[in-house]
Amino acid sequence: MSGSTKLEYAIIGGGISGMVLALALHQRGLSVTVYESAAQFGEIGAGVGFTENVVQAMHVCHDGIHEVFEGICTHNQWPSKEHIWFDVYDASGEDAASEHIFGVPSNFGSAGIHRARFLDGLIQMMPEGMALNSKRFESAEKGTDGRWKIKFVDGSTATADAVIGCDGIKSSVRRWMYGEDHPCTAPTYTYKYAYRALIPMEDAIGAIGEERAMNCTMLMGPGAHVLTFPVDHGRICNMVAFVTSKDDWPDHHKLTRSAHHSDAQRDFQGFSRDVHKLLALVKDDLDVWAIFHLGDNPLPHYNKSSVVLVGDAAHATSPHHGAGAGMCVEDSAVLAELLALPEVRDARSIEKAFAVYNEVRRERDNFVVQSSAHQGEAYEFLAPGIGKDFDRIKKEMMTRNARITDVDIRKICDDARDALRAKLGEA
Repeated sequence: MSGSTKLEYAIIGGGISGMVLALALHQRGLSVTVYESAAQFGEIGAGVGFTENVVQAMHVCHDGIHEVFEGICTHNQWPSKEHIWFDVYDASGEDAASEHIFGVPSNFGSAGIHRARFLDGLIQMMPEGMALNSKRFESAEKGTDGRWKIKFVDGSTATADAVIGCDGIKSSVRRWMYGEDHPCTAPTYTYKYAYRALIPMEDAIGAIGEERAMNCTMLMGPGAHVLTFPVDHGRICNMVAFVTSKDDWPDHHKLTRSAHHSDAQRDFQGFSRDVHKLLALVKDDLDVWAIFHLGDNPLPHYNKSSVVLVGDAAHATSPHHGAGAGMCVEDSAVLAELLALPEVRDARSIEKAFAVYNEVRRERDNFVVQSSAHQGEAYEFLAPGIGKDFDRIKKEMMTRNARITDVDIRKICDDARDALRAKLGEA
């Protein structure tokens, strides 16, 4: 039995979190419309990895989402690496080969996807008319009937019983909720940036060999590190080369700036031959991606009345745990299960559902944000008290990863439903 089909939910943002949540709500018979600011749906053409907790969350949301994932995901290509998340190499020796240090074990192994292809698959699942483009959120006003009138930048409006902000790290809904002057409104620069590239697998193999190119690999060094993993069923090697900088990011309104591949070569001076062979495959002109997060000023709460934030809008993280997109899917699983309860039938019960979602998700999400920042330092020998102690680095990685992956998502959802029923019963 589902929640009230008369209630209307407006999702602001049509990225992965918005689409996953919309499909999860629609699957449960709830009325939902997605409003996307861009003229067409799209994701950056980069890779992202998912872990076993995310697969659980996909099944909770909608089995079709998992089918899309299975259709495009790429695991480590060598059978001997089936239960390895990634292999770690010390790449800090100039004019030397990278030295294998350890493998990070995982029952699930590694599963990389191409973001854009994943989103394309989700879009194809959407019923016609459920998602609208060129609708940039400006503000919302609650009427005397308890419903929201949503205003968009183009002057158009929409109405809904609840507003769900899935509009990413630069969320307009978050800015409206907290105001321009609140510390959590603007994400902060982590003093790390990244060069991203999708390299044909045959070229990557020629540069660093089959074992490293065809399986998930971390190349560590002082103040920088490189992550590679296969996507597109092993036809493409996704490379992300991270650099720590003491300089401020020049323009916080833009998350990318132009660069030349010689800039990347210069940033990785003193690193192994493997790193420089990879960087030589990058096109001459490329973008540098600033790594921002909400870790310095975590949100006090995700909800306000019958408005709530989901995914990066609530807890944008650096990518060093490979868990940011996964937390978006987990958020969606919990929220969809709450809103599907038959007791959720009016504005008051929606508010209570959003309050429970906030209570259930915020601590776990914020752990990922803080731990990811720590891991980014550890990969570059910058973590206090750890430095280049590889035994300590491995222990930290395994302990922190286990806290993220070794969970029962169904039980988390069931506990959230019980908490909401209790809260509604108190009323």
